[in-house]
Parts: sequence; structure tokens; C-alpha cells
Amino acid sequence: MYDTITRNIQVSVEPLFLEEESVPENNHYVWAYKVTIYNRGKEKVQLLNRYWKITDSKGIVKEVKGSGVVGEQPVISPGGSYQYMSGAPLPTPSGLMEGNYEMVNDLGESFDVEIPLFSLDSPHEKIRPN
Repeated sequence: MYDTITRNIQVSVEPLFLEEESVPENNHYVWAYKVTIYNRGKEKVQLLNRYWKITDSKGIVKEVKGSGVVGEQPVISPGGSYQYMSGAPLPTPSGLMEGNYEMVNDLGESFDVEIPLFSLDSPHEKIRPN
């Protein structure tokens, strides 16, 4: 599990390699990831937008930007949480993901919440010692 806290908003991510959806002989590897967003603050917040930076093991970067997450722009009350599952395919057997969520509070102030850097690992990665 990977965690980070920005402005009393905690983001936890748990990645999972999906062997049954991956086709290593075609350089197609798939992960699911579960994200839980906890509001540890005293003000209600709404998630407006997302930004992901996905880097494969060859260093090729893909950026994903969009409105909300999984078709929603959740409102998270103080002490509350929101959880969703999503996925990411890569052409390599490992990679990294990180990003941020754009949030807005009750006063209309917009701010970014960090998504922790997390590793996408599969049993198909061949580790080569130097």
C-alpha cells in the first residue's frame, strides 16, 4: 500500500497485477489499482479532475488528464472517504504511476492533492544485476 497526505487529504493506493488479462507474449501487461481518498480535514471537498503520469520500464511516459474519476466527481465530507478501482495497461512488465487530484473546498478554493508514486510490478519482469 502506498500513502500520502496533502492538506489533510490522504490518498492510499493498492496496485494488483492482473495475470488473467495480461498477454506477456504480446507485450501487454495489465494492473488494477484501488484508490481510497480519506478526508482528514474539517472542510468538505470535491474531486474535480485527475492527472496521471504513467512511466513504463523503458522510460516512456504517458499522461492522462480528465474530469473526475471513474465517471464521478465525488464530494467527501470531513471524516469521510471515497474508494474506487481502475486499471492501467503497459507494454512492459513493470512501471510507475503517480499524479494528483484537483480538489475544491466549500470556499471555492482549488488545490492539488498528491497521488503517491507507486510501482507496477509483475512476475514477468526479468531482474538483471549490474
